[in-house]
Amino acid sequence: MEKSFEPARIESKWYECWEASGAFKPSGQGEPYCILLPPPNVTGTLHMGHAFQQTVMDMLVRYQRMRGMNTLWQVGTDHAGIATQKIVENQLAVEDKTRHDLGRDAFVERVWKWKEESGSTITNQMRRIGAAADWSRERFTMDEGLSAAVRKVFIDWYRAGLIYRGNRLVNWDPVLGTAVSDLEVNNVERDGHMWSIRYMTADGTASLVVATTRPETMLGDVAVAVHPEDERYAHLVGKTLKLPLTDREIPVIADDYVDKDFGTGCVKITPAHDFNDYAIGQRHKLTPITIFTLDAKVNDNAPEKYRGLDRYDARKAVLADLEAAGLLVETKAHKLQVPVSQRSDAVIEPMLTDQWFVDLTSDVQPDGRPGGRKAITEPALDAVRSGEIKFVPENWSTTYTQWLDNIQDWCISRQLWWGHRIPAWYDEAGNIFVGEDEADARAHATTMPVGALRQDEDVLDTWFSSALWPFSTLGWPADGPVTNERGEVVANWAQDKIFLPSAVLVTGFDIIFFWVARMVMTTKYFTGQIPFREVYINAIVRDAEGQKMSKSKGNTLDPLDLIDGIALEPLVAKSTRSLLIPQVRAKVEKRIRKDYPDGIPAIGTDALRFTFAALASYSRTINFDIKRAEGYKAFCNKLWNAARFVLMNVEDSGFDIGASKKPATEAERWILTRLKQTLAEVEQHFVSYRFDHLAQALYEFVWNEYCDWFLELSKPALNGDDADAATSTRRTLLVVLEAVLRALHPVIPFITEEIYQEVAPRLGLAETSVFARPYPRAAGFAADEAATAEIEWFKAVLSGIRRIRSEMNIPPGKTIPLLLADGDAHDCTRAAKFASQIAFLARTEAAQWIEAGAGEPAAAAAVVGGLRVLIPLAGLIDLGAEKSRLAREIGRIEGEIRKCESKLGNANFVANAPAEVVAQERQRITDWNTTLAALREQAGKL
Repeated sequence: MEKSFEPARIESKWYECWEASGAFKPSGQGEPYCILLPPPNVTGTLHMGHAFQQTVMDMLVRYQRMRGMNTLWQVGTDHAGIATQKIVENQLAVEDKTRHDLGRDAFVERVWKWKEESGSTITNQMRRIGAAADWSRERFTMDEGLSAAVRKVFIDWYRAGLIYRGNRLVNWDPVLGTAVSDLEVNNVERDGHMWSIRYMTADGTASLVVATTRPETMLGDVAVAVHPEDERYAHLVGKTLKLPLTDREIPVIADDYVDKDFGTGCVKITPAHDFNDYAIGQRHKLTPITIFTLDAKVNDNAPEKYRGLDRYDARKAVLADLEAAGLLVETKAHKLQVPVSQRSDAVIEPMLTDQWFVDLTSDVQPDGRPGGRKAITEPALDAVRSGEIKFVPENWSTTYTQWLDNIQDWCISRQLWWGHRIPAWYDEAGNIFVGEDEADARAHATTMPVGALRQDEDVLDTWFSSALWPFSTLGWPADGPVTNERGEVVANWAQDKIFLPSAVLVTGFDIIFFWVARMVMTTKYFTGQIPFREVYINAIVRDAEGQKMSKSKGNTLDPLDLIDGIALEPLVAKSTRSLLIPQVRAKVEKRIRKDYPDGIPAIGTDALRFTFAALASYSRTINFDIKRAEGYKAFCNKLWNAARFVLMNVEDSGFDIGASKKPATEAERWILTRLKQTLAEVEQHFVSYRFDHLAQALYEFVWNEYCDWFLELSKPALNGDDADAATSTRRTLLVVLEAVLRALHPVIPFITEEIYQEVAPRLGLAETSVFARPYPRAAGFAADEAATAEIEWFKAVLSGIRRIRSEMNIPPGKTIPLLLADGDAHDCTRAAKFASQIAFLARTEAAQWIEAGAGEPAAAAAVVGGLRVLIPLAGLIDLGAEKSRLAREIGRIEGEIRKCESKLGNANFVANAPAEVVAQERQRITDWNTTLAALREQAGKL
């Protein structure tokens, strides 16, 4: 092995080897285990959230593959309708063209060309983080097979009466000219105003005052609402008001929606431009009036003087006219949440437009067939309520069910050219015909089309195709193999449906509504099965201070920069190149230079992955700190150096790993016992998705017990005269190291593979990759509690001596006297048995026992059970310093007791942790209390 661990050197070769060998493809053996990759946008690049989420998925896939499961990590990308179309339209703008200059067919052809040239960026980056995905089965939401699935679902639902076309209020992006989903809208806090406007009654005898943040929309008011129990306005309900600046009259209505204690208790109702108002309008059968065109200019439904004005120019004009008419009562500053399009930064305008919807709310249809709630929504609710699908953490199931309980019909149409074009045609009379193509639409027509047919211009919402991901990627609805553009088979429903349901979906809480629920709805409806058995909701990655990562803040991190490292100036240039506002660019540059004066050091993929694992708790967010990542690079270095030590000491000796040989020394039996205990913990943490606990268990075993203790404890045997002990110790060093490599492989695959290549020949292993080896099971290792008790005693004595030396600043090479007091017969026996090891490893003189009742010199003490380990103070240490040290040690022990009590006080821990782990915690409390009593006694003597 090389002297130093160099991530870049080893990472560059192993991924290609794994992929080329077919290691990521389903083995065809064992129980099916599938994970679906939430398909990233084809326009995207790997960010910290992706890297975190994909590390979790990769750990699970590698772990289950090594456990003998028939694993499939189904990957692919989403066509990202709006984002992809925008990229290509921006390219055309540079050429001073629009998509309309090209026409639909030529534009779509150009988008496909962009996809072929630039659409694989993120999948190549996934390879950099070690994703064990079956790339031979990679899918794209607009490939031929998935497009066929989309058409079938649309047609089947339409013919079942579960899809309809209607004029409804939607989020409208006036720049992109399309409806957008809630997920594509950010609510941004901005400084605005609240304007109070007086509305006179039609007879001029009374008035009402309403407050609004959007005075221009009053041109579309159809009513003013008050609370039914508001006595102030009871006499006005049913009367009409003169709508300011217009020649229309509108009624005063009563509705429970109004908060009579807020403001004046009067609310203007504009159903065509506000979602709450739309609902009120529906209840009161009010006809909505749209006052904006699709590009957010005032239309012909408004008074002539405002027509053609942009909505914000119209606001200025309306306010000026209200003030001139004496109807503007008050203007005051107001913070408000403004809906902004993620894609265009335009303020969203609620707009009444003709769109396609999936019926999710009606119980039955007019012809008596089950409606959307019974056919689509209820089965998805039942799947979670019954426990058929489980959320981890469990509390997210409430979020899921609450949304489905209050769900609205799903708008599935988008006014774009890039996407799945809606398979619907219209005749000259406006009748709708749906089918695979025009011929199929005509064949299924219930009435004769009038004249020629034209296809609907709209495409389907991206989430519509993504909702089919669990089964469309497996080949549904085709009867036979599905091939890609190169003629390679990517799916076969007849064979691959064994992977449905998948084992677990790893995803973020922000798409529980938009994706998770919709996958359950579609999969239950079309296959009768659930899409996945568990949903693990991963946390959102924030910066070290807990702030949301944002380019404008300058606190975003590129996972590839962490892996490879990046110098300061390239980092500054990269972080500021997309920022157009000079002040923002300067602010970001200042932060980068402050936070990373030397750039970002290369930590390698394994260290980054271990960091993600260590952070993967049940928290809603996690804070990523580069310093912590650097600490896990040190862990990788520790493992590397330990492996070099082992390999140098075993040379080329061959050992039969399967041979049943009892270890010759207690140290070996202790480390094998601790390995067994650690693996039992790890198995439990994989089941419960507590990757943070898993990482901590492996870290502590490898760093503290194997590297710090066992390597040290092995030296007396390796350097001693007992040949059997030396041979047995060499074998155990290798056996435990090889097991550690397997245990760590799902978390840190590259370094474990590299070291395995050196270890495997020495153990006569036939498998050419650590990935091909079985995951180590606790049952595969024997426990020796007696040997463990002996070594734990020895460790405690040695640790106590070393702690005193360290805290008293006694030079490491100085041999010091050692006294032992109190204790029992076991302590006497152990002290004699480990005498030479204690003297050798702790640099002490031969231990001397102090008889009971005999005088004691002033000494620093460590306590091991009932035994006191004493280092005389004379000529070595300061009495005051020892008192301070004991006080710190007492505080530390009290903290350990609190930790144990906290664990045992947690009902979930006691119920779910392995019995031996719970028993171990209870024993720890007993031991810590014994130690605490002895320390307090020693402090009293001083």
